[in-house]
Amino acid sequence: MSEPKKSAASDSVPAEMSADGYRVLARKYRPASFDDLIGQDAMVRTISNAFESGRIPQAWILTGVRGVGKTTTARILARALNYELPDGSVKEPTIRMPVMGVHCQAIIESRHPDVLEMDAASHNSVEDVRQINDAIRYAPMSARYKVYILDEVHMLSGAAFNALLKTLEEPPPHAKFIFATTEIRKVPVTVLSRCQRFDLRRVDAAALVKHLESIAAKEKVEIQPAALALIARAAEGSVRDSLSLLDQAIAHAAGPVRAEDVRLMLGLADRVRVVDLFEALMRGDVITALKELREQYDIGADPAVILSDLAEFTHFVTRVKVVPAVADDVSLSEAERTRGRAFAAQLSMRVLSRAWQMLLKGISEVQASGRPVAAAEMVLVRIAYAADLPTPDEVVRSLSETGSTPARPQGNGGTVQAQSYAPRYETPRSSSRSSAAVSPRPADDPVARLDEPAAAPTLSIGSFEELIALAADKRDIAAKMALERDVRLVRCEDGQLEIALEPSAPKTLVHDLQRKLTGWTGKRWIVVVSKEQGAPTMRAQAEAQQAEIERGVQDDPLVQAVLNRFPGAKVVGVTQNAPEGGESISGPDPDSEHED
Repeated sequence: MSEPKKSAASDSVPAEMSADGYRVLARKYRPASFDDLIGQDAMVRTISNAFESGRIPQAWILTGVRGVGKTTTARILARALNYELPDGSVKEPTIRMPVMGVHCQAIIESRHPDVLEMDAASHNSVEDVRQINDAIRYAPMSARYKVYILDEVHMLSGAAFNALLKTLEEPPPHAKFIFATTEIRKVPVTVLSRCQRFDLRRVDAAALVKHLESIAAKEKVEIQPAALALIARAAEGSVRDSLSLLDQAIAHAAGPVRAEDVRLMLGLADRVRVVDLFEALMRGDVITALKELREQYDIGADPAVILSDLAEFTHFVTRVKVVPAVADDVSLSEAERTRGRAFAAQLSMRVLSRAWQMLLKGISEVQASGRPVAAAEMVLVRIAYAADLPTPDEVVRSLSETGSTPARPQGNGGTVQAQSYAPRYETPRSSSRSSAAVSPRPADDPVARLDEPAAAPTLSIGSFEELIALAADKRDIAAKMALERDVRLVRCEDGQLEIALEPSAPKTLVHDLQRKLTGWTGKRWIVVVSKEQGAPTMRAQAEAQQAEIERGVQDDPLVQAVLNRFPGAKVVGVTQNAPEGGESISGPDPDSEHED
């Protein structure tokens, strides 16, 4: 029988066969020592110092997302605790393990009798923990320490955690605990306080690319750098996920692994074409954007993934705008880095933020739609149409200077009048503050000197506004809100307050005010409830003032011009400009989302 012809895959991917068959890359290249761990330098340095100084705790807890090396680190720790050489030259725990020791292979393969691994997801009862408590009293059979590794420890029941506490706090000298979890918040504080905690970080994409490149070289697999970058980005910081994807890509390509193979395997859009699509959207070129989406969809790209890639690139451009060094990431293609810098220089933060918000909303729409590509097209139409809409200040400036309606270019070369897009006015922040609280007090105001040692023993209050300001200075938010919201003033004199109460007022408000005012001012205060109606509450007065301001704004000729030119637009906030040199009183951020 003639020898079969070898394929490219057989030349580049030597199948490692053993009694158990082929071993996947995630298992074959699992780290066996601290030197093999990548991306966890802080943890390795801390553990190294602890071992060298002999300050080894009785318990560790390792937390992080899936695939960053929690169980692997636990086994390496168990190996370091029990490292021994056949000649007996190593007598203490050490992190320096240049060769395999007596117990190392069995620990790595999870079959050592003194290193017990337990999956807390399936062994989470009190009875399981009781077995640990009973067995831990006995000395190890052959190793230096008994090591208990509990994976996904947050799955233990509350009673099981309680049963473990005493043993965990005072274990025998020959026992150590190593816990691993992806849900650190579900672990009781009583357990956390008895462990030394390490947060394993997501591995940086650049470090993952370097790691995958070395493994591909060992496997004699030819793979494009762009393909490695795609795998590293898809792994999202998980080493195990990246190796699984690399394994899948090698099998999928059946030869040299190209970026197109990985992109097809993951259902991703071409990164360069994503940048082209982003550019068309930012130009407002709807025709090109829809054509590009259809072409990517026809070659197998998922519409939701295309929008996700667009959102990721929008986020990248925004980060480059804030921190230009972000564009040096080696996991990005040259086109992404170069064009990303150009977009960051040309596009405003307002445009990028608007595109990000619309993409986030659009992704959920596409995922929920029965016709994803149609939903994605509608999202792109919205983004392209809004890309070059004038900002609110540009609309107002255009109307005040020229009196004409601003026009915007459209992708087909024509122009279209800007639609319902009106300036947003802010609500005054004084709506929930009295004038006394807003206005700065003179330096010799007695309230401002309350906390000074040289202050007078008593404090005089001349008005209800000063009373509210005093509560604010004392950082008593509850008292300040009660005075503004629940109190209708009848009379306020120094040492006496006569009020009427709203139905929402707490039953103990009068007593509490009397006690606090006496303590704050150093003199006795009398607080009484009057039968008179009293003035409206400070909050009601502020709301009435705000309504009056908004009515005035609605009648402003410039605002009327904007509303008439943009049907359907409405004023949703007001900004009241303070006099020159005065404090600016403003409401919500004008850069927040507008309402059409």
